Amino acid sequence: MSALNEQENVARAFIAARAEKTPLTAYPGVMPQTMVEAYAIQDRAIALDGRRIGGWKVGRIAADLVDQYGDNRLAGPIFTDEIFDGSNGVEPAMPVYAAGFGAAEAEVLLRFGEVGEGDYDIDTVRGCIDEVRTGIEIASSPFPAINRHGPAVTASDYGNNKGLVLGPVIPDWRSADLIRMPVEFFIDGARVGAATMEAMLDGPFGSALFLIRTLRARGIAIPPGTWVSAGAITGIHEIRPGQWGEALFDGKIRVGCSITGY
Repeated sequence: MSALNEQENVARAFIAARAEKTPLTAYPGVMPQTMVEAYAIQDRAIALDGRRIGGWKVGRIAADLVDQYGDNRLAGPIFTDEIFDGSNGVEPAMPVYAAGFGAAEAEVLLRFGEVGEGDYDIDTVRGCIDEVRTGIEIASSPFPAINRHGPAVTASDYGNNKGLVLGPVIPDWRSADLIRMPVEFFIDGARVGAATMEAMLDGPFGSALFLIRTLRARGIAIPPGTWVSAGAITGIHEIRPGQWGEALFDGKIRVGCSITGY
């Protein structure tokens, strides 16, 4: 079977499993070994899926795998119909694949304004951002071992994304010390993680810079209003249907959601 046919089959299998809410007990084909192969599967799945993309998740590639995969981050689409507002005390119900993998992550969310064709660095990329919020990324895949086979496998199924909760805006974000802002995550009221963004490589704006570079290389436009879920701050916290998750930023900004299951 040709590589293109293999990628097509994997993309179709993941789309079907997500649509039918059925688990995949094994990876549905030959596992991608490079990020190029992973994004080829992801691109095909996006085209077949047909939904509008409202944002992108960015995840970190483990340091010991960076040389092998040629990058320190990965990206996956977040579809508009899976982005929910949780900024006014509303806690949306976010589904995960009960027999697959499910997790919740405290993340800073950046919203792109006009990106254009310019070249950016870690400082000038801030000019592309028109809003910064707190938020929760829902990571879920019908393949329960999605994170056990390296970043290319993770990226091949939409980067293991299943939705985004938009939390309150971070006021004065342009002057705020985001990198040192304390962040905590709770499941059913128990704290399961605490950290700052100091451990996030070059921080959330580095994630935005990575995304511009990666999407341009893939020929994907970044329209104004596109969200960047900039990476897990306190960890990838596995969560089950019936549980409740909450992220607390700077000791005072809260965003939460309940978890439902397929």
